Amino acid sequence: EPTAVRSAFAQTDKVQGAPGRTMVLSRVVVEPGAKLALHHHLGTQISRIASGTLTYTVRKGSATVNEGDAEKDPRRVRTIAAGQTARIEPGQWLVEQPSDIHEAANRGTTPVVLYLGTLLVDGAPPSTAGSLPPAG
Repeated sequence: EPTAVRSAFAQTDKVQGAPGRTMVLSRVVVEPGAKLALHHHLGTQISRIASGTLTYTVRKGSATVNEGDAEKDPRRVRTIAAGQTARIEPGQWLVEQPSDIHEAANRGTTPVVLYLGTLLVDGAPPSTAGSLPPAG
């Protein structure tokens, strides 16, 4: 079964202005056919696609997809609302909040490589299994 592999490049729990938080810089490689189960993050996360195309579905909350250099001329590409799916292309990036529950997959033929900057609650895992209330 295809997988996604996360590598933590750097992290610190000495974050000025954010006590009780750990900042982590990671790379995730999502192999073709791999799926990232329904989840959320216990802190704000910024994700940028370096290569490949990620199919991303929001189940609760929303995510805004941007592209371009964040300091020079970022451009909003779209907002993905709950129940919507979008393809995130190389050079595009998004911000995920702890209340956003989402899932993703690599439906392409090449690996998806993405870089993550995460400001987690101290001791929190990189992602936490998500759950949704029953439809009713």
